[in-house]
Amino acid sequence: MARSLTTSFSTFALVAALGLTAGNATAQDSLTVVSWGGAYGAAQKKHVIDPYQAESGVKVLFEDYSGGVAEIKAQVESGNIQWDVVDFEVIDLERACSEGLLETLDHSVLPAGIDGTPAAQDFIPEALASECAVGNIVWSVVFAYNQNTIGGTKAASIEDFFDTAKIPGKRAMRKRPQVNMEWALMADGVAPEEVYEVLATPEGQQRAFDKLASIKKDIVWFDSWSQAPQLLNDGGAVLVQSANGRFYDAIVQEKKPFEIVWDGHVYDLDAWAIVKGTKKKDLAMEFIKYATGSKPLAGMPDVAYGPTRKSSMPLADQSAAPHLPTAHLDKGIQAGSEFWADYGESLGEKFNEWLLK
Repeated sequence: MARSLTTSFSTFALVAALGLTAGNATAQDSLTVVSWGGAYGAAQKKHVIDPYQAESGVKVLFEDYSGGVAEIKAQVESGNIQWDVVDFEVIDLERACSEGLLETLDHSVLPAGIDGTPAAQDFIPEALASECAVGNIVWSVVFAYNQNTIGGTKAASIEDFFDTAKIPGKRAMRKRPQVNMEWALMADGVAPEEVYEVLATPEGQQRAFDKLASIKKDIVWFDSWSQAPQLLNDGGAVLVQSANGRFYDAIVQEKKPFEIVWDGHVYDLDAWAIVKGTKKKDLAMEFIKYATGSKPLAGMPDVAYGPTRKSSMPLADQSAAPHLPTAHLDKGIQAGSEFWADYGESLGEKFNEWLLK
């Protein structure tokens, strides 16, 4: 999988032009689009939401959420659909799709790239792997430290994250099993390519929980990626987990003295999907066609997230290239969306039980 991503992104030296319209919407049309806020949300607003509204006449209510499938499931099961389009982490997408919470999308209607390349060849393969979504970025969960507070020993590996004797202090992690379980096994010596095989066994799951337990008293839990840079800046934790773009934005825009550690990172895609049962499915698809066009996606490297179209990268700020997850694939693993579709609910319950112990 890593090889296909690497190959796809190495072909980004294509020349491109935007030939995408947002359809024939009327001024009274509106959509509720849900994403992640923070630097990523700001980049989406600048490069996707605002231009789409200006070109289409559609009013977009742009909201934030903290991930998972619970809120979407509640809307679909109650028939009270509040959201039309949602930016999913692919690690959750497979489960949402298999549970019938999302509409099936026709990828054949996606427009060609700005250089004329058909969408099926312009997107990296993983972006069109789900029948329920269209991938828009490659991103990664990493950890970072503050150079002003780390002390004399700098963190350099995923093992260091779990070694409070070597590097004393709190660790901040998002309160969910995804990524944390993978990190625990890699820190405990499991080879990256064997992580999901081991994690699929009761013994492997217990091993992951035992490793997490070794630092449990030093973990600061948070719910949203937006909290992570603040925890690192304020000294709430010495090592902090987050999406790579959150740290990149703090480093570049706010000049924070943060250092990203790529060892053991878990990279994934985000993808646009349509909530099952929305009365605005056609308009929602028009939005996705626009949002995953070459030019809008070219803005995502602003926050160090890689666009999923090959034709986008020549239009992007090239200074971000060394900071994209795709520049560090050899140090990480791809998130196991199929694994979490199968085990997400049961491990979520076990994780919550473990938290209470």
